[in-house]
Amino acid sequence: PVFAGMNGSAIENFSCVIYNIFLMNCTWQAGRDAPADTQYFLYWQKSRDEEEMECELYIKDENCRNIGCIFQNVSIGTEKAYFLVNGSSKDSQIQFYDEHIDLYKIEKLMPPSNITVNCDEIKNDCIIQWQQPKISHSNKNMCFKYEINIKYK
Repeated sequence: PVFAGMNGSAIENFSCVIYNIFLMNCTWQAGRDAPADTQYFLYWQKSRDEEEMECELYIKDENCRNIGCIFQNVSIGTEKAYFLVNGSSKDSQIQFYDEHIDLYKIEKLMPPSNITVNCDEIKNDCIIQWQQPKISHSNKNMCFKYEINIKYK
């Protein structure tokens, strides 16, 4: 497809991560050849049925250019979410960048909670218990794998 706008003006290195169960952070870098006055705007759509929304809380660089967005109260659906970043400049047309992302793939899981350790010196054993971490997406019955590192002091 032929994109309107100057080559090298679209954003680069777009990435998003979901953390603390319902927060999402997306970041990008300005296009290498984008004019200095270029400002970028992020729109996203959680699914085809939902409306497209603009970022409400931009992360800005020292030149007040938008280089990221913080989303609150994000929940993960079953469809891929759609992200679009377009730009504007007085000097020239800016190419847009878009991507479909499976939100569950970018969730950074919380650590397990309520970890307890009970050791019995007579039996010479320890019982370690914990609760499964809270996750944002609905497929909560997935298999979690845990790794325990025990350091003897």
